[in-house]
Amino acid sequence: MKEIELKLQGKIKRLTNDTFKFDDRVKDGWFSAVYFLKTREIARRYKQDNTVLMQFFQRKHAVLCGTDEAIALVKSFADNPGNLEIYSLKDGDKISPFETVLTIQGAYQDFGFLEGIIDGILSRRTSVATNVYNVSKAAAISGKQKPVIFMGDRDDHFTQQAGDGYAAYIGGSTAQATPAMNEWWGKEGIGTMPHALIQLFNGDIVAATRAYKKTFPEDELVSLVDYNNDVITDSLKLAREFGTELKGVRVDTSRTMIDKYFLRNQHLLGTFDPRGVNANLIFALRKALDDEGFHHVKIVVSGGFNEERIAEFEKAGVPVDMYGIGSSLLKINTGFTGDCVMLNGKPSAKAGRRHRPNPRLEKVD
Repeated sequence: MKEIELKLQGKIKRLTNDTFKFDDRVKDGWFSAVYFLKTREIARRYKQDNTVLMQFFQRKHAVLCGTDEAIALVKSFADNPGNLEIYSLKDGDKISPFETVLTIQGAYQDFGFLEGIIDGILSRRTSVATNVYNVSKAAAISGKQKPVIFMGDRDDHFTQQAGDGYAAYIGGSTAQATPAMNEWWGKEGIGTMPHALIQLFNGDIVAATRAYKKTFPEDELVSLVDYNNDVITDSLKLAREFGTELKGVRVDTSRTMIDKYFLRNQHLLGTFDPRGVNANLIFALRKALDDEGFHHVKIVVSGGFNEERIAEFEKAGVPVDMYGIGSSLLKINTGFTGDCVMLNGKPSAKAGRRHRPNPRLEKVD
């Protein structure tokens, strides 16, 4: 059973290294800034009896993520982890600027070398979780929550997929593109067809979809319809061929292309940007499907969507049923800082920083 299931059932409070599977070289300082390693050595020689309190914060309103991972890191690689006192918020908590989210108290030489790694974990995970949360919030402006598919596999190094997928889950994404993205939270990757599948059938969208259906008969049938840059024509071909078996179509028109629908109806041009997946194209697609009785066919859009663009679509009532998003969700825009703010139980910090107690913090067993 996945640890996330045990956590959701209340049998464990936090995920551990059984989930995260850290590189053992963390213990050797391989991923720590050298000045932390040098400070650890000096503390061992001259200040081994000192106790410090290190606190972590960031500067925005955000959705916190990475606390389980950071705590598991400390428990796995700190010297004498049983001597450390840790207080923390939880993954998924809403946090404010400068709010303390995590504190660690103990001998500096036992854990101080992990400071930068902890900052990095919290920064990346919180950034992704917050980005997804904001996008999901935008996808509900119409009054109905539209699902958001996390499609970030091509936008970053593949080794980040498991952690990013978990952070996206914390932020509100319920569907993700790869098995790795779902590893930490126990679901399966979803997806239907790329443009390459249609290319294999020389652009014949019906033949490609028929092959898909025969190969994966248990899947909900959702076809990609922009390969020929004629999404309405191809969507109607599919709907006429597969009827109620066709559950949806995905529009992924490049931002540098104008769909053939507008080339056939140039009287519509002149008051909007006709490139890519635009609102007018989706309105026309919905109408074309509905006019032939295909009300059941859902519309999925992808390709360059972000919070702002989704909000525009939702405020305009564009008939989208699901959004697929990638690169905009992976932008790192939340940076964490770790500061030593107490020395041997007394306030001691660099100028401009101070101990910021937070009653929301919970002691970690």
